[in-house]
Amino acid sequence: MPALRDIALTVEERNEHQFFWVILEALDSDAAEAIHYARIFDAATPQPSYASALAMGAAALRKLAGPEHETRF
Repeated sequence: MPALRDIALTVEERNEHQFFWVILEALDSDAAEAIHYARIFDAATPQPSYASALAMGAAALRKLAGPEHETRF
């Protein structure tokens, strides 16, 4: 079983009405009180809304996890 990764998804509005999804991974630091993240993937093209960027980022995150990690509801 692969090790679990501390991954986060966020959306940045870099210019007005240009939203980019960003996938971050926590840096390995057991002694720190705050969690620090490094950017590992981000959108190449902007989306016109926060919601569409979030949906595109969630799809990218699912691809990153792979089919063996998909949760069925």
